[in-house]
Amino acid sequence: MTPKSIIIALLVMCASLFAETPASVFADSLDQGTVKTDSSVAVTDSSAKAAAVADSLADVAANSVAEVMSDAVTDDEAEDETDSDAPPEVDFESSTTPLVKGKTGIVAIDTLPVNEWDIPTKRNSLKYAMLFSLLPGGGQYYTEHYVRGGFLTGIEGLLIYDIFFNRSYQRDRLLERVRPFQDSVLYFTTKVLESRKNGSSRDSVLYYHDKRLEFLERVRAQSDKKMEQEDVRKAELAWLIGIHLYGMFDTFGIWYNNNRRSTEYRDMKTAVLWALLPGGGQIFNRDFGKAGLVYMGLLGAAVSVSTSQNMVNYYLDRKHLVEKENPRSEEYDRITERVTYYRKNRNTYIWGGVLIYLYSIADAAVDALLSDFDSPLHLALVPNFDGGAQAVMSLDF
Repeated sequence: MTPKSIIIALLVMCASLFAETPASVFADSLDQGTVKTDSSVAVTDSSAKAAAVADSLADVAANSVAEVMSDAVTDDEAEDETDSDAPPEVDFESSTTPLVKGKTGIVAIDTLPVNEWDIPTKRNSLKYAMLFSLLPGGGQYYTEHYVRGGFLTGIEGLLIYDIFFNRSYQRDRLLERVRPFQDSVLYFTTKVLESRKNGSSRDSVLYYHDKRLEFLERVRAQSDKKMEQEDVRKAELAWLIGIHLYGMFDTFGIWYNNNRRSTEYRDMKTAVLWALLPGGGQIFNRDFGKAGLVYMGLLGAAVSVSTSQNMVNYYLDRKHLVEKENPRSEEYDRITERVTYYRKNRNTYIWGGVLIYLYSIADAAVDALLSDFDSPLHLALVPNFDGGAQAVMSLDF
């Protein structure tokens, strides 16, 4: 029964009630004797017509009402069947009341798909995932995260090439280039000693001595380049290890979120306390990929600080040596400049490590605060059985 037919039935019932009114008025007037004889026939005719119309309208109204009632009974029976199919243990009032953190209790909302960085995959073997993670980007390839795996393979491949092939080649070239200078230094050193032993002229001794210093400066310049390249190689090796460590942590995080993902609320204070240990807050929040990033940054910064400090010590020794020989030479100024450069590098990496540590604490706090943010309960419109609806927005501190 449509709403239109129900409205028509109600209108017909109203019309039938109005149609019965003249007959009743006429009956009352006969009892009181107030109706005149000459008008009695007209009244009788009109009342008869009205009664006939009323009877027909009443029949239509009765049929409409019966039809409406039959539809209502059918709807009630359907609702009863639907209610009988529902599990008897479901508490509808508690299921629509936003009391459980991370869940609304409404299946249609709680099962909505979430846009995840760690998309679920069918490969759920932890053993194989970690074995493949020993290769650059292998864990990501196994878990079907090919973009991340490609980035890791590319970055680690470039670092491996630069550390073990390019740097080794550059070092060998430096050694080959410095050998003639070393031989020249040895030659002129011998000449100086022989000149002094044989009592040669002072000019010849000074000449040999100046030539010795010239080639010695070239040897020291090549030695400086070798030390700087070694500094870069050690730093790159540390960053390579850090990136590979991140790849392994990220692989474990993909497996964990693929099998045990949860939007349950995590206490922010507990997360901050865990974060005092580097990477602990990220592990508490089950963000293992972020923990790998923190360890990569801290490891790279720590090794870079160490290598920069080694270069500062190396150039300070060179500075003291040149200061004794000729403090006004260009070599002295160049060494002073290199000491300042590596001190700035060292301080930059120190501040970088401190910022990474502080970021890990802040990140752990924010992730714990928004740990159940995937739940629509934080900003949702849920029904209210008292009438209407209620808008819910909540943040946990």
